[in-house]
Amino acid sequence: MIIEKTCIVCPIGCHLKIEKKQNSESGYEITGNNCPRGEKYALKEMINPERIVTSTIKIKDLKNLMLPVKTTDGIPKDKVLDFMKEVSNYEAIRPIKRGDIIIENIYGTGVNLVAAKTIN
Repeated sequence: MIIEKTCIVCPIGCHLKIEKKQNSESGYEITGNNCPRGEKYALKEMINPERIVTSTIKIKDLKNLMLPVKTTDGIPKDKVLDFMKEVSNYEAIRPIKRGDIIIENIYGTGVNLVAAKTIN
């Protein structure tokens, strides 16, 4: 069975074809990538897909302003919805500098949720 995916590593958007192959070192044969990053992306999607999460959280004492936040790297795709529920309960306390860690080491991955904006 061949699985088709569009690579999202760069703006080219290569059309990848991924087929399970027992005799391959990785266990998969990947075609359609224009660079090694596409192959790496395809393998990660098959073995352990991750997503970078962007969202907003409340700011204590500011009713009409939300703080944009993002993960510093991808978290397991199957944990994204649970993580979003968890994030919805957070409130940041001013002052906040861009890059401040809001949640550290999400699910033991070493990935942090950080502020994407400075708010005094």
